[in-house]
Amino acid sequence: MKVKIYVEGGGDTADQRSRCRKGFEKLLEKAGFSGRMPKIIPCGGRQQVYNDFKTAITNNDPDYYVILLVDSEDPLQGEYSVETMEAWKHLKSRDNWDQPAGVSDDQAQLMTTCMETWIMADQKTLGEFFGKCLRANALLPDTDLESRLRQAVLKALEHATKDCGRDKVYCKGDLSFKLLAALQPSVLEQKLPCFQRFISLLREHLPRMKG
Repeated sequence: MKVKIYVEGGGDTADQRSRCRKGFEKLLEKAGFSGRMPKIIPCGGRQQVYNDFKTAITNNDPDYYVILLVDSEDPLQGEYSVETMEAWKHLKSRDNWDQPAGVSDDQAQLMTTCMETWIMADQKTLGEFFGKCLRANALLPDTDLESRLRQAVLKALEHATKDCGRDKVYCKGDLSFKLLAALQPSVLEQKLPCFQRFISLLREHLPRMKG
């Protein structure tokens, strides 16, 4: 079995999408998928990635298990909690996205609440990446991060890096993808249940070769 992952937020240019792809590939290589990597397909905005995912499902390539990976945008609460992980119900409630026929709940994977939550979770790597200019006391506590509003996570990263110079103040784009590549997936698995769910699904569909 091979896997395709349609990823939100890859940017609008070929260069941006290439940087996004490389960031995710590096992270997944460190998670143990070297030699059995999924195909990362960075898309543009939120609606675009959903449309691209639906097109892939309609085309129905039997060689691939197709996954949608998007920000949850809002914390998962109540009926759509991390414990139940009914991702499609969350996406229907928030974005009015229907679960395509024949698609399992696992085929919707959520970065809860956003990719910056992944970055915030690995504060050792943040310290190594930014060095002494990082205001570590401005970072959010690394517990229950998936319950934090995405605006709060982004604001904390910007504040923590504001003394690092114009080229290293946190922003989405090239810098965020460099950070993504530097993260330690074992830390993210420990601290983020939705990331653990994502990696567990990949392990299920991309098993190690025997022998």
